Amino acid sequence: MAIVIGFIPDKYGEAALAHGLEEAARRQTGVVVVNTTKGDALVDNRYLGAEGKVTLEQRLADSGVEHEIRQTMGGDVADEILAIAKDVAADAIVIGIRHRSPVGKLIMGSVAQRVIIDATCPVIAVKPA
Repeated sequence: MAIVIGFIPDKYGEAALAHGLEEAARRQTGVVVVNTTKGDALVDNRYLGAEGKVTLEQRLADSGVEHEIRQTMGGDVADEILAIAKDVAADAIVIGIRHRSPVGKLIMGSVAQRVIIDATCPVIAVKPA
């Protein structure tokens, strides 16, 4: 069992990471940090490069929480988070959320919304401070 954290290198991902690590420590379990991209653009700032992955790995090691980083490419982001949560029998999923207007959600869709609706475990949605 583990806490699955949806991570992108921005303030939303940072909020999810911080809360996910706190939740894992509270539950005395590990974390699986998921960083994924559809791969539909040459550059995706939400996907960790080699340097970003090394930095994240160090931060996780410093936390003292058992951890794993999973990076995937090519699939739908929500599907990837949900599949990994199922694979590790997640205790919970932690995701960062941002405000979107109703029209924005209709046109753009929402990874967070899909994860919240389709997850088979509790989902903790956090906002940056």
